Amino acid sequence: MTVIICNDTPPAIRGMLKRWFIEPKPNVFVGSVNRRTREKTLEYIRRNAQGLGMLVIFDDNSSQGFAIEFSGPTHRRPVLRSGLTLVAEKWAEGEKQC
Repeated sequence: MTVIICNDTPPAIRGMLKRWFIEPKPNVFVGSVNRRTREKTLEYIRRNAQGLGMLVIFDDNSSQGFAIEFSGPTHRRPVLRSGLTLVAEKWAEGEKQC
């Protein structure tokens, strides 16, 4: 399974993604595609929608059972802790961090 979450997907990219994925919510695409199709799709998006913020979650042989990739400007970033990939949000300066 692959989940792609984009920031403001252009109509041409949205139409292309709908070939292989469903869009349960705006800018969220879910589908079961093989690795080659996923990589070719992401390559196409990066080439034709430069600057598009994207979070991709897909099946992997890690201890979590999935992997996370980020591309372009997003408000979150991956953090590797004890072999687990976590998602960290940007904190505003002056806010108390736990």
